[in-house]
Order: sequence, then structure tokens, then C-alpha cells
Amino acid sequence: MADLWMPGAERSDIRDHAPTDGGPAKAVAHITWDRNATEAKPQALVPYDRLRTYFTEGGKGVAPHVLWDPFEGKICQFVPATSRSKSLVDEPGGTRTNRAGSVVLQIEALFFPWCVVGGKAYESLQDTPCEGWEALHAWVKSWGVPDVWPLGRPTDFSSHRDEEVWRSEAGWYAHAQVPENTHQDPGSWPRFPQDHGGGAQGGPGKAYEPFPGSGWFTAGRRSPVVARMHDRLVAVGCDRYRSSAGKDTLGSGDVASYEAWQRKYSSDHGKGWTGSALTWPPGKETWDALKVPGR
Repeated sequence: MADLWMPGAERSDIRDHAPTDGGPAKAVAHITWDRNATEAKPQALVPYDRLRTYFTEGGKGVAPHVLWDPFEGKICQFVPATSRSKSLVDEPGGTRTNRAGSVVLQIEALFFPWCVVGGKAYESLQDTPCEGWEALHAWVKSWGVPDVWPLGRPTDFSSHRDEEVWRSEAGWYAHAQVPENTHQDPGSWPRFPQDHGGGAQGGPGKAYEPFPGSGWFTAGRRSPVVARMHDRLVAVGCDRYRSSAGKDTLGSGDVASYEAWQRKYSSDHGKGWTGSALTWPPGKETWDALKVPGR
């Protein structure tokens, strides 16, 4: 059974739970859009902690399932997967937007156009590092949400709504595509991890991180590659981490999780490995199979 609470994510349960109505499984893509910036006047990104606090206090009435920081990979979940959340406008008498599916998983990406992080301005969400996307996508998919955009993958801030499609088709929807809502976000969204060609998601394929050599995996090494490895190990069901704090630094959780991956890979592929073949450090075969995204 899929996890009610996303593995590896921080849990801040706001206790406002209610069932969904059943039907096609959906996910809804939002951005927080906290400030109105422009290319000429970019503005600093609102801190993650501030938004997390908002959704657990004064903003409970509009809380999503998940707040996702695509710059650092931080993820906080506020209600379990099978509960409705409240990030969509739901007018009386029409489709119950927040409940119209077996799940209606609402993801708020911490982002607004022309936000500044680390001295760099970002025009669109897909331009960010998208840290944590692999694990987040895997969790959403585990709830039966297919890798399709029934009304098209968002590429700009135009709206396109069709209530019949919304009621009847599973998949990912932009906030700009949900009936009864007037918002135009998210403007863009990262491609699904397995989409390596132009395809329906558009854009060039994603390269994987090449094997850096066994000697690279030394305790205390800090690198974005380590964080992306962390996310992939969680996504493939080999999470042996005690927390996601400092996930860009190699530690004991990485060792335990990667060794779990080696055992899984050996079992799934009939390798029959024993001894050192199942212990740290990583080898090229299992690293390539893990498919750690490159940037």
C-alpha cells in the first residue's frame, strides 16, 4: 500500500482531515507566488520556514498536501494523501475540486517568477534545480496518478479549463486548469523523471550523473550529487535515513540506504551477490541502474 505520508518528508499534520469523493487519481501543480517580481525588479524568495509556518497556522484554510522547496529539496506535508486539502477554490453546487478523485494531491512549489536565490534570478520553476522532484514524483505516482497532463503540461500562465476532463481523467493538472479557479499558475513544471525524449512533456532529455568512482564516496563529502542520490534511494524504496537534514553530505544514512539498494538490485536481477558486493561503497553497475539525475 502507498504511504499516507511521503517518506523522507517533514510531517506537520494540521489535523484538518476529510475524505475525497473517489474517482480518477489527480495531482495539482501550484506555485506559492508570494511576491510579484519582474525581470527588471527581481525579488528574494520567501523563506521556506515562513511558508511552512503559514500553512500550519493562519493559512490552514488554504493548506495543500505538500510544500516543496525546489532549491534545497525540502518537503513538508500537512495532511495525509487520502484527505482532501484546501488549496483550490470550491464553489457550492459544482464539482468538488478539492475532493474530485481517489486522491487529489496538491503540491505547492516554493516559487514565484523572477525570484532570487543565491544571487541568481529564476524566471520559471523548471529553471530551478528541482531538488527533491524525483522522490516527490515517485510518491505521487504510488497513489495511482499517471504521468499525463490531460489538459497539457503547463508552459506559460494562460488558463485552460474543462470540467468534463477534470471530472473524468486521471493525471496531473495545473492550478490554471482546475474548474472554478481563476489562478494562472504554475507557468511551468519539471518533466516526469522517466521522460528522456521530447515527447508529450517537451524539451530535451535529462542526463544521468556518471559514476564518479568508488573513491569519491568518502564520509563527509558535500555535493548536490549526494542530495540527488538521497532522493533516488528514497524513490526506489530503499530509505534507511533517519532524517533528510544535511542530505547533501555523505553519512551513515547514505551507506545504509545504498546497501539496501544493492541488496534490492541483486535480488531483482538474480545476481546472487554476497559479501563485499553488497556493501559500501557503490559500484558502477548499481550506480548506473539507480539513475541519479544530472544537472
